[in-house]
Amino acid sequence: MSQKLEVTVEIQSLADKFYDFFKNHMSDLVNVFPATFKSVQLIEGEEGSVGSVKLWNYVLGGISMTAKVKVEAINDVERSITFAVVEGDLLQLYVSYNTTLTASDGSVKWSIEYEKALEIAPIPDLYVTLSVAVSKAVDLYLLTH
Repeated sequence: MSQKLEVTVEIQSLADKFYDFFKNHMSDLVNVFPATFKSVQLIEGEEGSVGSVKLWNYVLGGISMTAKVKVEAINDVERSITFAVVEGDLLQLYVSYNTTLTASDGSVKWSIEYEKALEIAPIPDLYVTLSVAVSKAVDLYLLTH
């Protein structure tokens, strides 16, 4: 059974700039948020396009993790992007794991849809916390660059 978590974060940067960062420059998270994101490599497709796949190396909760993340959908009108984890450590806990980012004037909304692999798997609330922290860091980065 699929479950959903959502969080909305206030931003001061322009929604178009915020959306563009995640669509076309997400690999820059290594520079914006180096404590968490260690490397991001485009391994399939083109930057900013549906079907592109990136290999992420990151640290969360003190644990080094990897994830292959595919861009499932892009909607330039709604400024939303859906990412799906297709390989990696998260899929030991979840059968499926998708994140949708939607940027609007003054806020960004993150929706995480997941299905637990086992009933005892935790709710991925660390990723909600990470989404808030990343949003704030990117917002500050965009306001100063």
